[in-house]
Amino acid sequence: MSRTDTAFRNIRATPSALYQALVTARALEQWLPPSGMTGEMVEFDPRPGGRYRMILRYDDAAIAGKSGSNEDIAEARFIELVPDQRIVQEVDFVSDDPAFQGTMRMSTLLTSLGDETEVRFVAENVPEGISAADHAEGMNSSLVNLAKFVGGTL
Repeated sequence: MSRTDTAFRNIRATPSALYQALVTARALEQWLPPSGMTGEMVEFDPRPGGRYRMILRYDDAAIAGKSGSNEDIAEARFIELVPDQRIVQEVDFVSDDPAFQGTMRMSTLLTSLGDETEVRFVAENVPEGISAADHAEGMNSSLVNLAKFVGGTL
């Protein structure tokens, strides 16, 4: 059964500033990893049909990742890039565990609210190995990091 998870946050920043943080490799390395993880972008081509590969490592070496002893590897393809409005990606986790396999469609939607912008993550076809609670915690942590990154902490 396909599952959809969502998270959103209003951030005091323009859609343009947020969009740039979403399509810049070094920015993604800083804000995308949830609390307790660090990121390394090893491939990045931000255009429709382009891709990226990011390695997420747990700060606690005892935590087992989806892709290896201490890491998750995400491989994504950019499906749609609409400046200052939305980004749609298809994401696969590198894993031998069938529970983490399958392509997740991740949309990031930016809606201007005057002095703030609503940033909404919509994850469709979430692999069954990712618990809804863990996914919500991770997406919300990334949104908090994004707000801090662009200086729009509320």
